[in-house]
Amino acid sequence: MENTEKLKLTNDFVFKKLFGKQGNEDILKDLLISILEIPIKKIVVIKDAHLERELEENKLGVLDIKATLNNNITVDVEMQVRDQHNMIDRSLFYWANLYSNGLYKKQDYTENNRTITINILMYNIFKEGPYHERCMIRRDYNGEILTEDLEMHFIQIKKCKKEDQKTKLDKWMQFIGNISEEGVKNAMEENEVIKKAEEELEYLSGDEEVRRIAELREKKIRDDLTNLKVEREEGRKEGEKNEKLNIARKMKAERIDTELIVKVTGLTKEEIEKL
Repeated sequence: MENTEKLKLTNDFVFKKLFGKQGNEDILKDLLISILEIPIKKIVVIKDAHLERELEENKLGVLDIKATLNNNITVDVEMQVRDQHNMIDRSLFYWANLYSNGLYKKQDYTENNRTITINILMYNIFKEGPYHERCMIRRDYNGEILTEDLEMHFIQIKKCKKEDQKTKLDKWMQFIGNISEEGVKNAMEENEVIKKAEEELEYLSGDEEVRRIAELREKKIRDDLTNLKVEREEGRKEGEKNEKLNIARKMKAERIDTELIVKVTGLTKEEIEKL
């Protein structure tokens, strides 16, 4: 392992490989306790056969972790590196799927599991506020929480500073985000489960197949981000062109000279004549 660079837990494949692995339930449990601040006596990781098969086939499947806690709470945990500007909608969609699937099984609204989505992000989704925020539905009238069943957590690692080493969650974020060498060292010294997670990460880092898939995942994320930027740029240019065409139509309707319309809009004479 001395000559092998350690994999990053901010890679969603590596994150799922470590926290979603059978036998590592105690690691996931400790992380969830630090986030939710509730006692967890029982944890069962939900295996999605379709997603597991998709991951094996193309190495690029959806990589969230689903689990049930104490038989009455369902959680979905996701690591996301790049801001695709859809995280709130995405989290709500995941929550809705988990909640509705629970209803199919329970067949009684009052018996459905409390459902929680947890999003660990390598970017800031909110400009203000702490690095960890819990979002719920509240009444406008008095701010009272309407239901405990809908809960979304956003953990913004970039907001977590090297000085944040007080709480259990601070220590986990120091480790996951590799925020500072001192922070990671302190986290492992003060939490035996984090030390175990570090040992598991060392083991995964030495697995060539895991490294290969992690690299593929990084490449896919970069490619998706590039494609998104290209699509947005094309959309921006198309919007500007349509605006110029609309201006040209109005000017033409006012019988303004074509040469002047060309100068004002930047369109060609041929484009204007087609209007």
